Amino acid sequence: MSAHWRLACGWITLFIVGTDLFVISPLLPAIAEEFRLSPAAAGLSVTVFSAIYLLSAPVIGQAADRLGRRRVLLCCLFGFAVANLLTGLVTGFTLLLIARFCAGAATAGVSPLIYAGVGDAAPPARRATWMGIAVSGLLLALSVGAPIGTILASHWGWRMPFFVMAALSLVLIGANRLVWPADIRGRAGAAIALPTLGVTAAAVRLAPTVLWATALYAAYTYLGVWLTGAGLSPTKVAWAIGFYGAGALAGTLLGGHMADRFGVEAAKIVSLAGLGGCLFVLAVGVGTGWGAVLVLLVLSVFAQLFFPAQQAGLARAFPERRALILALNNSALFLGISGGSLIGGEAMTFAGFGLDAGIGAGIAGVGLVVVVVTRHAGIGKSAPRGPGDPR
Repeated sequence: MSAHWRLACGWITLFIVGTDLFVISPLLPAIAEEFRLSPAAAGLSVTVFSAIYLLSAPVIGQAADRLGRRRVLLCCLFGFAVANLLTGLVTGFTLLLIARFCAGAATAGVSPLIYAGVGDAAPPARRATWMGIAVSGLLLALSVGAPIGTILASHWGWRMPFFVMAALSLVLIGANRLVWPADIRGRAGAAIALPTLGVTAAAVRLAPTVLWATALYAAYTYLGVWLTGAGLSPTKVAWAIGFYGAGALAGTLLGGHMADRFGVEAAKIVSLAGLGGCLFVLAVGVGTGWGAVLVLLVLSVFAQLFFPAQQAGLARAFPERRALILALNNSALFLGISGGSLIGGEAMTFAGFGLDAGIGAGIAGVGLVVVVVTRHAGIGKSAPRGPGDPR
């Protein structure tokens, strides 16, 4: 099967998974109304999903490295289909939380394994570019998949998007079984010895993901509150978030190309420096109204240069434990998102968005220092550079 078919299948799979992740937010009011809950209480469904994702990803990555990636991926896709079907069938909020718990666990296996498969399929000199394309499927779900799900819900109720995703997931099982190669390790079981994943090397390589996500989501979580407080109407706030999403998509694709052309470490340095600089601009109050929206657009481009470069670097550095390290990277992402929203909330309560953005700029600066220091010291590198594989 052509490598390009694998990339296309991976992109579509991440688009469906991303739609499940993002569509829940616009559906929360309808869910809260049906189960007679406050919106905050209904939001527990998102918290449960994120928490189990963070905890499950490393376990599933370990299993995939031992039992075979395709086998575990297909099992997770089946679990994802069942979880979405159950989400649409629930008759109470407790059952909804259980269904979202199962969806989070299944998604924790799907996303990293798709990234690992795309990393395997990609030409070494274009690995970061292919990673960026794959991640764009997840990001496009925010601006395309979630709105489509919302439209379906407006006509047939909030349950319909989950029924559709359950059906599409069954199709994806067949497609992914067809495009990905059979598992050599899966046929041999656990008898094949796996190299140990060094704790120090992994921690050093994953620390920038935590710092990047913390810096970014400390500010992003409260963009709507800040923009509304700055006097933008709900329509203008929606446009501002749309511009941010467009910048994120462009940054992801550009980040892959930049990492392949100049090296993954260079792309991460540019990303963290640009993210920190833009957050500092927001912190000191430069830019109001649409001027602030322009800063957000630039910020999102710089910010999203990071992730495909980091994914490609990890895939290259830990080739025999690729599923596990990319799963850990996704857990590091969710850890940063959780920490960022917590830090941002405290900063907003204490002194408003200026302090929030300033703290984010400082955290991005720490991430930049970590990347620069480890780059020059050669810390955390566990695989030699391959032909056409940019360092």
